[in-house]
Amino acid sequence: MKKGVMVALIALVMILGASMSFAAEAGTKEEAVALVKKAIDYIKANGRDKAFEEFSNPKGQFVDRDLYIVVYDMNAKCLAHGQKKSMVGKELIDFKDVDGKEYMKERIALMKANNTAWQEYKFTNPVSKKIEPKEMYLEKFEDVIVGAGVYKK
Repeated sequence: MKKGVMVALIALVMILGASMSFAAEAGTKEEAVALVKKAIDYIKANGRDKAFEEFSNPKGQFVDRDLYIVVYDMNAKCLAHGQKKSMVGKELIDFKDVDGKEYMKERIALMKANNTAWQEYKFTNPVSKKIEPKEMYLEKFEDVIVGAGVYKK
């Protein structure tokens, strides 16, 4: 009987350890909000040029697992992107996700109406490399939109 209980406990520990390891690989909503607040503080302390360059560095301090910073102007021009530096400088107003959702138009509308918002759409997860549902936390700072998102499993 003791051996069976011990095997069950070991199996439980392994399962819990695996699920905790998986959770540690993905950012949380709280971490996304904190990353955006940290990014805004960084802009205030260092200026836009230095900040946007740092945000666009995939190995920089504003990339953590699947969390990263993006910055857009109020016309959907990408000013910084933590995973796809090739997006910087591009007008993205007509971008759609895989379901045809015009998420950039929605993002701009959300930020014209609110100082903060959460937005749902689908985007490529930089860890899994798969298109997954995403929730992006957005905050308006002066005349730009600063965001970080989490991927929903």
